[in-house]
Amino acid sequence: MKQICAIYKSKKRPDTYLYVPKKEDFSAVPEGLLARFGHPELVMLMALPTDKTFVNLDQTKLIDALKDPGYYLQLPPVSPSLLAEHRIALGLSPDPQQDT
Repeated sequence: MKQICAIYKSKKRPDTYLYVPKKEDFSAVPEGLLARFGHPELVMLMALPTDKTFVNLDQTKLIDALKDPGYYLQLPPVSPSLLAEHRIALGLSPDPQQDT
């Protein structure tokens, strides 16, 4: 059975998306999360499940989250610490505080 999903992007936080089961229905989204997300900007409506693949998103987890708790928040991938990577390449601990 197909389910409609509305996808919104955050104007405050780059690469942050909010998925809700109905267009403009944010009733399940906590107020604090909406305040930090900012005014949601509609990106698209999509029927789920779909043959399309998502970047950094498991479609099954998305569908489950739309049922409970009633929304899904997609955050940008964690960028690696360039300092930690450089320290590891030098044979050091990634955490400078562990050197003391």
